[in-house]
Amino acid sequence: MQLYMVRHGQSYVNLKEWEGGNRDEGLTELGQRQAAALARWLPGEVAAPDAIFCSTMRRAIQTAEPLSEVYDLPLRYDDRLREVGNNRLDHTAWPSDDLPDYSDFWGSERPFSSITPERAMGESLMHFRVRVGSFIEELIENHHRETVIAVCHGGVIETAFDHVFNVGPWRRCEVWAHNTAVTHFELVEHPLRETWRLHFHSRIEHLQRLDETV
Repeated sequence: MQLYMVRHGQSYVNLKEWEGGNRDEGLTELGQRQAAALARWLPGEVAAPDAIFCSTMRRAIQTAEPLSEVYDLPLRYDDRLREVGNNRLDHTAWPSDDLPDYSDFWGSERPFSSITPERAMGESLMHFRVRVGSFIEELIENHHRETVIAVCHGGVIETAFDHVFNVGPWRRCEVWAHNTAVTHFELVEHPLRETWRLHFHSRIEHLQRLDETV
């Protein structure tokens, strides 16, 4: 299985001056241009995906929609691809108009504590890893030897690294991805070697001449 994970374009919640807390905001004008540039570039790298999965948060949906159009494939929405803290500990999504606020500590500092402690049933980093891991394992079962694109969030991609590298609870290295960056994992079938192969992480050459091409 070929798995391409895409972080969403720039959203208002990414802006340094954003003071609105945790909200389900869409893309900025720059984020929309990033998504358009991605949709022009990615078919040259991934010719014919079998499925496009997408987080149910607005910034991911707006990033995925141009890909859906260029590939002529429907989006498959999955709550497990939402950013950390935006689901309950049973993996169901909080309402988009009533998202909980984050704690004042980083999730990897206290991986077994809720990162949205003011809301009952808030998920911890470990709950987040379980939901991302369950998504990946389900892909293995249902998309064997296929090519899948998953449009999601930086935390989801980081947690995918935790899953495929078998990282313990206390992560010691952050894995960052630029807006609309693409990461490529391959599930390989070899009984005596590693199960996963990382081809590349955070590719953004489609953004290099963004102002000239959009």
